[in-house]
Amino acid sequence: MSFSYGFLFWALIAEIIGTIGGFGSSVFFVPIGNFYFDFYSVLGMTAVFHLSSNLSKIALFRKGLDKNMLLNIGLPSVVFVLLGAHYSGKINPKILEVLLGIFLVGLSLFFLIRKNFAFAPTRDNAVTGGILSGFSAGLLGTGGAIRGLTMAAFNMEKSAFIATSAAIDLMIDLTRTVVYYEQGYVHKNQMIYVPFLFAIGLVGSYIGKRLLDYIPQEKFKKISLLLILLIGLISIVKQFSI
Repeated sequence: MSFSYGFLFWALIAEIIGTIGGFGSSVFFVPIGNFYFDFYSVLGMTAVFHLSSNLSKIALFRKGLDKNMLLNIGLPSVVFVLLGAHYSGKINPKILEVLLGIFLVGLSLFFLIRKNFAFAPTRDNAVTGGILSGFSAGLLGTGGAIRGLTMAAFNMEKSAFIATSAAIDLMIDLTRTVVYYEQGYVHKNQMIYVPFLFAIGLVGSYIGKRLLDYIPQEKFKKISLLLILLIGLISIVKQFSI
């Protein structure tokens, strides 16, 4: 297998955009990685990649960490990422990616059209978002966009949004990495990319944070939703173009 610099370049772009969007890099990293490696190898690399990127975000935005949201979304996410990771090899991922794309497009359009709409900041809504994002992360490798929709609906301040999302992601990644390893998704011939991905996680998070300094708070939610809409459309088109 030849070394791919193109893969590393797009991984950096995914990290920067994921930091700006506040929902993590996996929503871009997974579909990009699928152009270079098989689906299950990408799942394994995504979990490893996220460990560095999420630690970076927590360090950069730690003052905004929302502990209540961390508990209400994070704990159910960890439980259901185990379930999703367990079934990742038993269900056709193409079908699930199309359904996820439709879901993301529908919800993001809804919030873009109804700009002032927001879920009530209740524990039930947070737990539901945690369940959906955790299960999707385990099954498809990406659940940050669903968590991003949940947290964007709560109209969180951007530092709290990013720090809390990264902390939840870290809990999810530590959990699913164990399951992915047991299922053989972490391959030796791709471990050469790991140190580069760790560096990209650090650099990409830093660049994303600097760019966020120039983004007004009122525009932050719209940017997040537009990025999620794009992700959903790409997921759908990709599956029907194969």
